[in-house]
Amino acid sequence: MTNFNTALAAIAAEVDAVIDGLLPTPDGDERRLADAMRYSVLGPGKRLRPFLVAVSADLFGVPRARSLRVGAALECVHAYSLVHDDLPAMDDDDLRRGRPTTHKAFDEATAILAGDALQALAFEILAEEATHPDAGVRVGLVRELARGAGLAGMCGGQALDLSAGRGSYDFGGIARLERLKTGALIAFACEAGAILGQASGRARAALFAYAMDVGFAFQIADDLLDHEGDEAAMGKRLRKDDAAGKATVVSLLGLEGARAEAARLVAQGVAHLEQFGSAADLLRETAAFVIERRR
Repeated sequence: MTNFNTALAAIAAEVDAVIDGLLPTPDGDERRLADAMRYSVLGPGKRLRPFLVAVSADLFGVPRARSLRVGAALECVHAYSLVHDDLPAMDDDDLRRGRPTTHKAFDEATAILAGDALQALAFEILAEEATHPDAGVRVGLVRELARGAGLAGMCGGQALDLSAGRGSYDFGGIARLERLKTGALIAFACEAGAILGQASGRARAALFAYAMDVGFAFQIADDLLDHEGDEAAMGKRLRKDDAAGKATVVSLLGLEGARAEAARLVAQGVAHLEQFGSAADLLRETAAFVIERRR
């Protein structure tokens, strides 16, 4: 997967440079908030979601500068979700990617504001002409990211996740939870490339289907790492779901059953890419990476 790893690292560096330019540090009293925003969004991370935006957009010949801006906006939303997810009222985590979580590095109020401001910045980026000269495309990006992040996406999935601690979900319930909490933003990442490229409905539907399968497999892999991973390598506290009695694919299917389900989802997701031929090879490698990663 040398080609994949090289491409992932290159796009991560490019999107970080874009975010750095879009998020300057002011000199006034709001400096602490800006520092918390930068700490949250420019910290260690794979930048998988911006990578998916760029690689999907490449299928349609979209200029990289445009897809990087969309990737930056998506990374802002992802970072905001992690900041809020780590708060005492949610998962109450002290570590994220091997560093103190934002509310520990700063304070709870600043962390909440940093998450709020990162979400606002995401939509500001998408609304600017530099993202795409066609206002209809920009509106489409704003609409789909809002859906993916809101009640019908990530936030709705997080609400279901809070209920999962009662252990009452069957496999269908867990699948719905994960497709909302994790899959919705991954789906936006892939769909965004098609939106930017003003692609056909058929192409967009294929990318959406791919992303929903791979997004669910990604979360199953996370659950497996929570059971089997190394806390030092992961940079966060593990085995929280077991301690909370939370229903997961692993708790329902067992370790081997969960691994088999993740592999099935990846194979199913990759099958949706057939119409793109070899141009989608990086997306195929991404699917393999999702279930092979160790952190």
